[in-house]
Amino acid sequence: MEKTTHHTQVRQVRVEDDRAGQRLDNFLQHALGGLPRGLVYRLIRTGQVRVNGKRAKAMQRLLSGDEVRLPPVRQASELPVRISSELLEQLRAAVLYQDQYQLVLDKPAGLAVHAGSGLRFGVIDILRELLPQYPDVALAHRLDRATSGCLLVGFNREVLLRQQQAFRQHQLEKRYLALLCGRPETPAFEVNLPLLKSSQGKRSQMLVSEQGKPARTCFKVLEHYEHYTLVEAEPVTGRTHQIRVHAAAMGLAVAGDPLYQKPADCKAQQQSGLKRMFLHAHHLRLNWPEDILVNAPLPDSLRNFIDKQS
Repeated sequence: MEKTTHHTQVRQVRVEDDRAGQRLDNFLQHALGGLPRGLVYRLIRTGQVRVNGKRAKAMQRLLSGDEVRLPPVRQASELPVRISSELLEQLRAAVLYQDQYQLVLDKPAGLAVHAGSGLRFGVIDILRELLPQYPDVALAHRLDRATSGCLLVGFNREVLLRQQQAFRQHQLEKRYLALLCGRPETPAFEVNLPLLKSSQGKRSQMLVSEQGKPARTCFKVLEHYEHYTLVEAEPVTGRTHQIRVHAAAMGLAVAGDPLYQKPADCKAQQQSGLKRMFLHAHHLRLNWPEDILVNAPLPDSLRNFIDKQS
């Protein structure tokens, strides 16, 4: 698969009814032929993209009839992006559920959902190659690169809007398995702390801050080990890194998390056999076209690690 984008002239694009309500960053990715998200955000941040003649933010929702200025873009990779047949087959085998509207994928850890930040392709690019009959296939939500498990995908714009509305209205259940460092004081607890994005160079992370957006996570203890606790975490809101930051704020960092726990602790866990972050989206309940429950089994690498803790 070769991704080459080449637009040498400024273009004015009118937002049609079927794109109304879409975020600007997602609209641009589609309109500019699947550019890496990092480049999309840079175009917005530098003011090269305008909505009705004004600067706009990536999260801005577009209205029918809006005029979007698309800047000249030339992006041609020196080498074509080739997705190996092994990776294509790996994702084909990772489909947990599929109907005529959507699918749920068991995303492997280490695979980003989008290209960018030095990555030439992500899950969405692989799905476009696997599902050429669905040119508008899109992700209903995201998982961190280091997180595995249930990832919901819509086959067209109408389905995607329905899925995103269901997430916003808490009509879909999304739960994770996480291994926390330490032992919570109660068998169930809730963390309600606002989160704010902080960027330092190329590194971005979330901070607990009163200036941040509301964020709420519910935790339930499943099993205790000598140094760890296995929990089920349900993010009621959907902030970036929410489970990881809320766990760390309680002094119970997610095991294997290189961003929100001490580097020495992460290194010690790697040496003891945990080669990735222990966070897995294991449960997803859909409400359309009918009540559907999808479960992603705990990967062997994580299962083997907790078996050693017993």
